[in-house]
Amino acid sequence: MKITFLGTGTSQGVPVIGSTHPVCLSKNPKDKRLRVSVMVSWENYNYVIDCGPDFRQQMLTHKVSRLDGILFTHEHADHTAGIDDIRPFFFRQGDIPIYAHERVVAALKKRFDYIFADENRYPGAPAVAINTIEKDTPFKIGDTVAIPVEAYHNRLQVFGFRIGGFTYLTDVKTIEEKELEKIMESKILVINALREEPHHSHFNLEEALAFVEKVRPEIAYFTHISHLLGFHDEVEKKLPKGVHLAYDNLVVEL
Repeated sequence: MKITFLGTGTSQGVPVIGSTHPVCLSKNPKDKRLRVSVMVSWENYNYVIDCGPDFRQQMLTHKVSRLDGILFTHEHADHTAGIDDIRPFFFRQGDIPIYAHERVVAALKKRFDYIFADENRYPGAPAVAINTIEKDTPFKIGDTVAIPVEAYHNRLQVFGFRIGGFTYLTDVKTIEEKELEKIMESKILVINALREEPHHSHFNLEEALAFVEKVRPEIAYFTHISHLLGFHDEVEKKLPKGVHLAYDNLVVEL
């Protein structure tokens, strides 16, 4: 299995438009972060977790010619706004499977009604095959199984996913012990670490480190990173063994 970090930034990305913060002015490519997303690939399968506003650019960067489905963590724009750009995949492959909580499907239908229209569809619009997912019900993707992992983004329910030895969680602030059991001792854990200061709906660095210590993965990567966390290279040096900052275009193998 190959995990490609398509984007590792927060909702505004890094650099933030108009910002003169030193990290936003950094020349280091690891300090340039598109909106958060990963692609999980094995054999001939490519599944993307979330498709934000940078989805088109991410697909072009990695020369992705086939998309087998999109798993949505939640409905916020930085995780869903790129759904229209599935059109080239739809034109070649037909309806693109999506996997999401029923609340997220309802939000997508409201914001992208032309994609979900049953009648009088605009001929250039893409279409999707809807797969509604539930908290304690694993579901099939390709020839393997994804396990939904429920967490909370402040008061908003979000899903993370465990696929084999890989666990991906983002926009997490709290998670119940029962859900933790699903991801204990993952080989690769990805979790959000927004900044050093506490935040009402995201793990800060201290909380993310405590989470890693509790889950005990073989290796952990932090994502959904804002410019306020600091320069990539400086933060990376401070992290304990087996814990790293992810960065855009990083590829890891499982």
